[in-house]
Amino acid sequence: MSDTFMKERSVFPLLLSMALPMAVSMLVNSLYNIVDAYYVARISDDAMTALSLVFPVQNLINAVAIGFGIGLNAVVSRRLGEGERERSAAAASWGVALSLVHGVLMAALCLALMPAFLRMFPSGEDVRALALRYARIVFLFAPVMSVSMAYEKIFQAMGRMKATMLCMLSGCVTNILLDPVLIFGLGPFPALGIEGAAIATVIGEALPVAAYQIIGRRIPLSVEVGLGHLKERSDIGRLYAVGVPATLNLALPSLLISALNAILGTFGEGYVLVLGAYYKLQTFLYLTANGIVQGMRPIIGYNRGAGEFGRVSQIYRTALGMSGAIMAAGTVICLLIPEQLMGLFSSSPETVSAGGAALRIICAGFLCSSVSVTSCGALEGLGCGVPSLVISLCRYAAVILPAAWVLSRTLGPAGVWHAFWVTEAVTAAVAFAVYRRQVRLCMAEDLETV
Repeated sequence: MSDTFMKERSVFPLLLSMALPMAVSMLVNSLYNIVDAYYVARISDDAMTALSLVFPVQNLINAVAIGFGIGLNAVVSRRLGEGERERSAAAASWGVALSLVHGVLMAALCLALMPAFLRMFPSGEDVRALALRYARIVFLFAPVMSVSMAYEKIFQAMGRMKATMLCMLSGCVTNILLDPVLIFGLGPFPALGIEGAAIATVIGEALPVAAYQIIGRRIPLSVEVGLGHLKERSDIGRLYAVGVPATLNLALPSLLISALNAILGTFGEGYVLVLGAYYKLQTFLYLTANGIVQGMRPIIGYNRGAGEFGRVSQIYRTALGMSGAIMAAGTVICLLIPEQLMGLFSSSPETVSAGGAALRIICAGFLCSSVSVTSCGALEGLGCGVPSLVISLCRYAAVILPAAWVLSRTLGPAGVWHAFWVTEAVTAAVAFAVYRRQVRLCMAEDLETV
């Protein structure tokens, strides 16, 4: 299949066809996250708290894999738009090789540092022991997850969204089905508790790698991955130029969650559980919006390579409208049934009540966040990693951390929740200004090279 459709088809149907498979995949992925947390919470509140403590480090490993994959996606899609087939194959091949290296390094680093990391929080020994048992299994498979993410971004760069959806669904659905079997011991399987949740996760991460290999051998692709393409090294720097800022973008939530856990921990472990539950719930919204962004990135990169900046702006506006609709729906849901949502993760009436109050406050910023989410994705598609990082620094560090600390001093735990919507409003204004300025710079840069 030719990839020229990315600059020829009308923008809305094109974006819809690219984004819908990713949005469906992200919905299922977020459902897996919620189901996983739901079953772990059925073990005990300690198990759910342990999962909340591991989440920032798990998110850091994912950030390295996904962030580098975003750089890979941007380079491959742009080279395809320029008609540089050999360079796109070389970038893809280096992307897979370097992703494997990153996964090995992250697994070794996180396994070594996890005990010291857990001692930073005022949790009991039982919680820390559960967290270590989960982390040691999940982190060991970081190389597999990294390679899987590289293939996902390569397939997206080629416009193969349906293939990507099928591969992602194979892992997510398997994970959802295995969770209760391995955690509670159904049929011939023993009850493994929190280790069962970890094993289900790593099996779900391994399946897509096999699926990508099978599809690549059966369907002719416009980008070939192989050792023979590693002789061409010209785009390695570009992979990191976008990949490193994108990794930092994705790693910042780990810093944020760890810092907020430390602030909330002074008010009681129940608030740490609430924050962990919120981040599980918000994946249902943000991963779905991320499906729109994933559909947008390769189209923007391709059209920049083809010099179609008018289409780039149209694609951005359309994606922003779609993301905004998702966030508006999420706001309504969180206002209507917050306690029922929090009840999925705790049986404690006090925790459910505190979590419901938190959701009502935090959701005030959902709609504003669609601007920063879409702008970051568009900038990454253009190959502009640093401006995207500037937006994320505002959203995950520069505004929210001081706001959470100051407001918690006067409002208690509620101050942390208010910091979320304040941050989203400020960051939306910054994101829109940064995006518009960077598009003008990209246009000027490309005109100079013609």
